[in-house]
Amino acid sequence: MENKVVVITGASSGIGESTARVLAKQGNRVVLGARRGDRLEKIVKDIESTGGAAICKVTDVTNLSQVQDLAKFALDRYGRIDVWINNAGLMPRSEFIKGRVEEWDRMIDVNLKGTLYGIDAALPTMRKQNSGQIINISSVAGHSISIGSGVYSATKFGVRAISEGLRQEEAAAKSNVRVTVISPGAIATELPDHVKDPETKKTLDKFYADYAVSADRVANAIAFSINAPEDTTMNEIVIRPTSQR
Repeated sequence: MENKVVVITGASSGIGESTARVLAKQGNRVVLGARRGDRLEKIVKDIESTGGAAICKVTDVTNLSQVQDLAKFALDRYGRIDVWINNAGLMPRSEFIKGRVEEWDRMIDVNLKGTLYGIDAALPTMRKQNSGQIINISSVAGHSISIGSGVYSATKFGVRAISEGLRQEEAAAKSNVRVTVISPGAIATELPDHVKDPETKKTLDKFYADYAVSADRVANAIAFSINAPEDTTMNEIVIRPTSQR
């Protein structure tokens, strides 16, 4: 793998943290954004202690100026952005009848608008470089819907739609900007902790206990997509535990 500058949102835990560690170990310089600064600083220290290169900046992806500041932070330190990973996401599932509208609003802000803000922050730089890769984290819930997943699935279907639209635009522009969507199934992260509806959480916790695999499985798939030759893009990767239906 080339020594690339990789920006990761939602990097304080789960898939974001695992990806940062995997990519840094492979020689990339990682720029970590998330709301929990203490967690970010610990990850940076861990990476640096093993010879890796990492920096971090507290970032709320629902705030456009903060996402733009994260991009500027990467550029000021490293001079370029080779990969931007829109990983930050929430999954407070519940049935519509429960009326958890504040949770719906938050999912839309983080999962959809956060992805769009990341694209807005990174794409102009990648166009100027005539190279780059935007990786958006969707979900298997962005391919199918189950009871209680309606709003979450809508946001993740949306991530896939945004990604395909961006892919077509960049292909037409011949910008050499690659677009990849990663759709994980049950992965051992903090996502189930976002569920506050007691009935839904009980069912989901059991499902994750039965099926979830380590977040590094997704991190390795992301690394694989980054490692592909520049003239080739892994446009979409669906990754599930083998036993998940």
